[in-house]
Amino acid sequence: MTLNILNSEVHSLFDQFTDLIQGQTRRLRSWEQHITIPPQVGEGSLLRTPIRPGMEIVLTDLTYAQDMKLRIQEACPLFELSYCLSGDIYCEWDGKESHTHHWTGNVLYFEDELVYEEKSAGVRHQMLEVRLSPQALFHYAADPSEQHRMETWLKRHKGQINPYPNTAEIHRCVSDMMNCAYDGAMKRLYMESKAMELIALFGEVEGHEMESHSRFLTRDDLLKLDQARELVIRYFEQPLSLQELARRVGLNEFKLKKGFRERFDMTVFELVRKQRMEKALYYMEVQRMNIGEAAVAVGYSNVSNFTTAFRKIYGYNPSEYLRRFSHRI
Repeated sequence: MTLNILNSEVHSLFDQFTDLIQGQTRRLRSWEQHITIPPQVGEGSLLRTPIRPGMEIVLTDLTYAQDMKLRIQEACPLFELSYCLSGDIYCEWDGKESHTHHWTGNVLYFEDELVYEEKSAGVRHQMLEVRLSPQALFHYAADPSEQHRMETWLKRHKGQINPYPNTAEIHRCVSDMMNCAYDGAMKRLYMESKAMELIALFGEVEGHEMESHSRFLTRDDLLKLDQARELVIRYFEQPLSLQELARRVGLNEFKLKKGFRERFDMTVFELVRKQRMEKALYYMEVQRMNIGEAAVAVGYSNVSNFTTAFRKIYGYNPSEYLRRFSHRI
């Protein structure tokens, strides 16, 4: 089964998924929904607890009768902490991928991504998801410095699905949420407090990782990474291999790749693509090349691939951008 979902705000994914599978909704209270999936889709249920606008907690316990494939256009800023107690989930987006199995915690932050997700049939999927908009996340910041740390989380995980450790404290917190024995208003209060605890525990892990990353790169490493960036920009038309780039600046490939992303918030490949798009824009705006000519000039034989890469950098297709540019001048 394949479903297409446009996630325009934090709460819409759950609603659209329920409608598309024709799930049976039972509103336990004004603020809590219990969804049972039909037999042709599989067996099991979902429980959603909205905490406030822009924040919800979703507990999933489903076994699908056939592979469940979702194409989700994440059209709103979404920060999510999730934990998979059991399951088999594959995700792909923007040339990246992740594979989630039992007892795996993930953190993601998407603003505008098309995400393909596949959950295997015949496998019990038990999931906890704490889904928040950035503003709902900042609601828990005690002061501006804490909000700044949260903003750092968003920046670090933007466009990513990253794992984080299953510490004993996180394990216990997730188990408490999955097995909550409270009812009524006490349950809602308990679930929110546990979600806050999970966010705090994630923040603790994040702090340790940021500290270890700062120790990962020496001052000499940073200078070498700056040299690597200059070489990437100089040779973007005929890019150096990672092996050659690492050799020239005196870093091993692992430190080059990991350090480059940390220092410049992009991969070597992403910088090459950015430079090519800037040169293509010059060709179209100044030298008046058409889109196909500019694409070939910067190394793209397929105009569709060029258009996709251009849109990632500038937010518009080349033709749309040129119309706006021509109108301005």
